[in-house]
Amino acid sequence: MHIVVNILITILAYLLGSIPTSIWISRSFFNIDIRDYGSGNAGATNTFRVLGTKAGIVVFIVDILKGFLAVNLIYLTDYYIPDSGDYINIQLLLGIAAMLGHIFPIYAGFRGGKGVATLFGVICAISFYPTLIMAGIFVLTLVITRYVSLSSMISGLSFPVLIIVVFKETTSSLVIFSLIMAVLMLFTHQKNIERLLNKEEKKADFSKLKKKNRKESG
Repeated sequence: MHIVVNILITILAYLLGSIPTSIWISRSFFNIDIRDYGSGNAGATNTFRVLGTKAGIVVFIVDILKGFLAVNLIYLTDYYIPDSGDYINIQLLLGIAAMLGHIFPIYAGFRGGKGVATLFGVICAISFYPTLIMAGIFVLTLVITRYVSLSSMISGLSFPVLIIVVFKETTSSLVIFSLIMAVLMLFTHQKNIERLLNKEEKKADFSKLKKKNRKESG
């Protein structure tokens, strides 16, 4: 029975992660497919770039919630001891399912985003304090460099360091997950790395964003 429940909540986590927030918003309110514009990515960053601040914020928040809620599907079970090895393993399984759903959404032809926001929601549900520090690293890097992709990669790479060195996590599955996550972060940002090396990556224009916000509110 436990196996059946685990399979069902894992499938549910994948379906939850598959919700193509940016695609549905771009089609419903802008009559376009976000994947045909900008970087061609169905994530929050490209939504900010193509559809604007309001749409970007909605996509970012919903994508985080997808990962966070997927991990918390574990509460549909009653046979795991919180914070035990098995408990964390199932949390990770649900989180991975949600991320795969975001990257390969069944509702959108299996063409989704890079999963950064959803991953943030996953690790926030599993390791809150390391995630909080990661968020700080992301913001600080973004303010200094103005590169969203570089900020994402640096904050992602900091996760295993925080888990292993700072918080001295002993759960092997979580340690392995943090390392795999860092590698995947580099893998999914290959094009961004190439553009950064060639000095072709676009920077976030905060002044333009402020002007746009004033115009929208005015």
